[in-house]
Amino acid sequence: MNGSLLLPFMLGIPLLWPCFTATENPKTEEVKHPAGSHLRMKRGWVWNQFFVPEEMNKSSHHIGQLRSDIDKGNNSFQYKLLGAGAGSVFVIDERTGDIYAVQKLDREEQSLYTLRAQVIDTTTGKAVEPESEFVIRVSDVNDNEPKFLDEPYEAVVPEMSPEGTLVIQVTASDADDPSSGNNARLLYSLLQGQPYFSIEPTTGVIRISSIMDRELQDEYWVIIQAKDMVGLPGALSGTTSVLIKLSDINDNKPIFKESLYRMTVSESAPSGTSIGKIEAYDNDIGENAEMDYSIEDDSQTFDIITNNETQEGIVILKKKVDFEHQNHYRIRAKVKNRYVDEQLMGYHAEASTTLIRVQVEDADEPPVFLRPDYVFDILEGQPQGSWVGVVLAIDPDQRRSPIKYSITRSKVFLIDDNGTIVTTNPLDRESTAWYNLSITATEKYNAQQISSVPVYVQVLDINDHAPEFSDYYETYVCENADSGQIIQTISAVDRDDSIEDHHFYFNLSVEDSKNSSFTIIDNRDNTAVILTNRNGFSLQEEPVLYISILIADNGIPSLTSTNTLTIHVCDCDDHGSAQTCSNKEFMLSMGLKTKVIIAVLMCIVIIFGFIFLILILKQQRKQTLFPEKGEDFGENIFRYDEEGGGEADTEAFDMGTLRSSTVLRAPRSRKRAAQVRSLYRQSLQVGPDSAIFRKFILEKLEEANTDPCAPPFDSLQTYAFEGTGSLAGSLSSIGSALSDQDENYDYLNELGPRFKRLACMFGSAMQPNN
Repeated sequence: MNGSLLLPFMLGIPLLWPCFTATENPKTEEVKHPAGSHLRMKRGWVWNQFFVPEEMNKSSHHIGQLRSDIDKGNNSFQYKLLGAGAGSVFVIDERTGDIYAVQKLDREEQSLYTLRAQVIDTTTGKAVEPESEFVIRVSDVNDNEPKFLDEPYEAVVPEMSPEGTLVIQVTASDADDPSSGNNARLLYSLLQGQPYFSIEPTTGVIRISSIMDRELQDEYWVIIQAKDMVGLPGALSGTTSVLIKLSDINDNKPIFKESLYRMTVSESAPSGTSIGKIEAYDNDIGENAEMDYSIEDDSQTFDIITNNETQEGIVILKKKVDFEHQNHYRIRAKVKNRYVDEQLMGYHAEASTTLIRVQVEDADEPPVFLRPDYVFDILEGQPQGSWVGVVLAIDPDQRRSPIKYSITRSKVFLIDDNGTIVTTNPLDRESTAWYNLSITATEKYNAQQISSVPVYVQVLDINDHAPEFSDYYETYVCENADSGQIIQTISAVDRDDSIEDHHFYFNLSVEDSKNSSFTIIDNRDNTAVILTNRNGFSLQEEPVLYISILIADNGIPSLTSTNTLTIHVCDCDDHGSAQTCSNKEFMLSMGLKTKVIIAVLMCIVIIFGFIFLILILKQQRKQTLFPEKGEDFGENIFRYDEEGGGEADTEAFDMGTLRSSTVLRAPRSRKRAAQVRSLYRQSLQVGPDSAIFRKFILEKLEEANTDPCAPPFDSLQTYAFEGTGSLAGSLSSIGSALSDQDENYDYLNELGPRFKRLACMFGSAMQPNN
């Protein structure tokens, strides 16, 4: 094809003027300018870029035209547009070659598009020109306002700073093209903050324009505006706020609130007693408000210290006062800041002062200890009565009363009248390392005058505890264990307190080191490992092994303890599984628990057997005390379910049954009445506690003799004790044997009217038998 492409520019603005670059193609092209003229050039020179303005709001905006110089206008050529953006952002009229933008262009999103153009003959379908690449650049318009990137802004500047002091720099950014006119050239201005602050228009640096005092106002809000296009009409703007705080400087001195302070102090007050407070105020804050109080005159009696928390001055006694010697004082105090810069000394040229009047009050003072507290120490293990320390209190009054000392609620220490503290028992630091005591001093002339002082006694450590295992070790070894196998790691503890770090040394005992199945290696870090010293163990022959381990400490003198390590032999698998050993541990623990339970049950059985034996012995002793009681009345229980018919009724019961007994007594011959009465009198004088039994029998006899209505039938007189070794024997007919058929009961008639009925009964009953 013997032609060239023409690019008529249809936009009448200078930004659409094309730029050209050279190629090695010898063809020529013709380019139509906006004025309608044409330029002829070699076909090897082709255009490669032109400009299009952004922010085109039309749906289809004509950009330019591609046209070949061989196109005669007969619609035989087809124009195609290729590349990124072709068809979506830019389209071409295939017949005329006109290029249109169909989307709104934003330079800030994409500033250039690289496209390719091609001309095709519609009759042959072949390209008549090679592809030509060109660039469409989007020119910038001022469509972005300035934005501050580092908001919010906050700055701190010292108060009383001179004019021109730099405060802060603010920076705004404009997304427009900085190379396109003034679209991105910014100008800063101050909307709020005058007359204290100013801003440099081009840099955004804020400076102080007037001296400010923090005590009047401690912070300021400043509003900054940034405009593009150097502030020309049509410029866009953005604003930001800056919080500027004034930091404090020490430009104010402290001043006393009062010009006169009145205080009182008792002459019994010890030195160091606080007698009052003074206070000053400072308008500054923080470190600049910290102050120190002092006495202007060099007083030997009073002093002032500063409370750093409340910034108050505390007036204290440097030494005790005596009402009889001087009863009032006048002192002058002053106050000044603690930290003052040299350049600010002009604000603190003259310190504020105040007057303090102190009135001394007379009082009977309690004893005063020479020190506010005492700290003593004593080695542990010292014998009873060991010296601990001495406290001393005196009576400040003129009479100088003797002092008596005592310790409040302490059984470990004693104190004598001289204030000497001694121990009552040896002390153990591991049990109690510190003792807090309260020593009371009392005047002997006035027991109401009491004072106390804290005493702290520290028990110093001596090396009196040997090291021992830090834990109870359950150690196991497999039957198939090899020599040199680690089976346990051990460590030690020491209850003593060492000046240096504890260090322990581990060794086997002499016996075990000579002939042992195990060996020990000291790790030098207060631990040691136990290793096997042979191959293989036997569960059947040696189920449990014991080794003695010596542990020594680094104390002075060094102490050594012997600790026994129990090692159980386990039946492990070929891999030496630890699971089997743990099962073994469980079985051993279960066996141990079973043995403990059996032992407890046996103890319980033994205790109950012992108690049962004691009860049997006691019962036998009771039976031997009353032998005849058991003999006469054992199992002799007679039950009567009917009432007797009176004195004439002799058939109501069988006298033979009444006289019978399961326990047969030996036959005894009945004695005569005179003998019975004589023996009766003798029986009252024998046996244990004869007076008690005599009284008891006489009361029963008197009760029976004085009761006229008491029938002899169905009446049972109970005698708990008839007398041990009674020569008269039993007087009851119940115990008489059936074999006593030859007994004569006529003597019953001689015993009195109460035995008359009994004599009739036995006399009439025995006659038929005889």
